[in-house]
Amino acid sequence: MKTVVALEGGGACIAEARHLAAGFLTRVQAEHGLLVSARAMDLTQLVVSELVTNARKYAPGPVLLELRITGDAVEVTVWDSDPLLPVAKDTDPGRIGQHGLEIVMAVALGFEVEQEPVGKRITARLALSD
Repeated sequence: MKTVVALEGGGACIAEARHLAAGFLTRVQAEHGLLVSARAMDLTQLVVSELVTNARKYAPGPVLLELRITGDAVEVTVWDSDPLLPVAKDTDPGRIGQHGLEIVMAVALGFEVEQEPVGKRITARLALSD
């Protein structure tokens, strides 16, 4: 079970990506009978929002969003054209903003970044149930 969508445009694509994620998980529950907790629904939308926001902010061109069910988890993968790999900053409670990657890494079961021939691919794996 997976879906892939190309996102283009300004800030509206971030909300669109969150709605796509919620719709995908709702279909997974309805059509395949997999349990998706409210927490998993919220965290998936949060991770999608953070990763798509970073891609739109730092990379020119389109962003690809892939959502895939693997066992008891959902994998959120975002591809963008910027070859620069992201690095989480050291914890700094006084820093305003730029906490997105830290948040994603804190809530994900797994996190990986892969350099692609063009750009990069970031994948976060989240549990479907609590």
